[in-house]
Amino acid sequence: MNVTQPKPAVGLANLWRNGNFLALWLAQVFSQIGDKVYLVLMIALLDQQFADRESITPLVSGIMVAFTIPAVLFGSLAGVFVDRWRKQRVLLTTNLLRGGLVLLIIPGLWFQWQPLVTWGFLLGITFAVSTLTQFFAPAEQAVIPLIVPAEQLLPANSLYTTTMMGSLILGFALGDPLLSVAAQVLPQGRELLVAGAYGLAALVLVRLSPQERQTEQGVQTLTRVWQDLREGWSVLREKPQLGRAVVDLVVLYTVFAALAVLTIRLAEQLLRPSQFGFLLATAGVGVAVGALLLNLLRSRGWSYRRYSAVGSLVMAGALVGLAAATHSLPWALLGNLTLGLGAALVAIPLQTLLQTETPEEVRGKVFGLQNNAVNIALSLPLAVTGVIATQVGLPQTFLGLAGLVLVMAVWRGN
Repeated sequence: MNVTQPKPAVGLANLWRNGNFLALWLAQVFSQIGDKVYLVLMIALLDQQFADRESITPLVSGIMVAFTIPAVLFGSLAGVFVDRWRKQRVLLTTNLLRGGLVLLIIPGLWFQWQPLVTWGFLLGITFAVSTLTQFFAPAEQAVIPLIVPAEQLLPANSLYTTTMMGSLILGFALGDPLLSVAAQVLPQGRELLVAGAYGLAALVLVRLSPQERQTEQGVQTLTRVWQDLREGWSVLREKPQLGRAVVDLVVLYTVFAALAVLTIRLAEQLLRPSQFGFLLATAGVGVAVGALLLNLLRSRGWSYRRYSAVGSLVMAGALVGLAAATHSLPWALLGNLTLGLGAALVAIPLQTLLQTETPEEVRGKVFGLQNNAVNIALSLPLAVTGVIATQVGLPQTFLGLAGLVLVMAVWRGN
């Protein structure tokens, strides 16, 4: 089986000189920060609107569910539409609409509604924002190969993954201070801050001009939607390396979703439960280190499969280490750092493989299916991992995840 090999390429300097890539990267930064700070904004608004309640946890859980459901329902369908629409237009429009929806919160909260109506209003806004995000994600992945030469896809995806993790850490860590400062400047400063992040993403996307093939639009899209979905599945079946890449990425995100739950349990033993983000941030730093390491290793000519195999072994070793480090903070930090590094070695080459080997005309469908599967993989562990850890123990759960990663590595090698 011939799989595209990473080619030696010049450094990141050429990416920065690529105006299209720079516009897309800046849009990713603003959009990612908008997504993360949006969730912090929702929690702040619930805390403000329901200050008399003993706990807002059930209300926050509802917001999280409303943010997750569109990913499960529309992830695949969105990819079908992305293939038939101009991707630059999809990226621009989704950011403008998300910014507009956030601005709707301002007049929406002027009305003295019943508490449950207010909560339902915020749920509806959240559902709509998340639905638009399902169109943004596959369009973003599909446009990268259109604006970046094949030999630069690996460093481009390394930078994207690093930026995603950085936005995750900064968005959650700085979201509350940023919203507090914005509220002091203007009464509706918090909403304007989040809407402004989406607006800035849209602004820089105006200059994005990928070379796209002519696409079909309108009613034809609706009548062929199921046929297009089957076409996406057919590509994954006909190119086993792509199907395996998607499965591997699903397993990877399953492990990381489980890690988010287990990190809270680990923080209970080593720090305080509210400080679990400190441990997760260490894994994010590991992802950034792994992305930088990939840029150093790409000249060795390794196949994407070899990168991901090495990354899987690193992840399995880190999870075994975490199983033994449940009473040691330094070793737990090292385990999380190593786990993030291994995850970068798995995720970035596999994403590059998908972009390289997927035909342009079906990229949206394939990335939509991938987005759908990944979001399901992120949801299920959140529901069951805590129960499993309670029943069998934290170290044993880490060992179980290590076994899952090793099975993935063995299966890939066959």
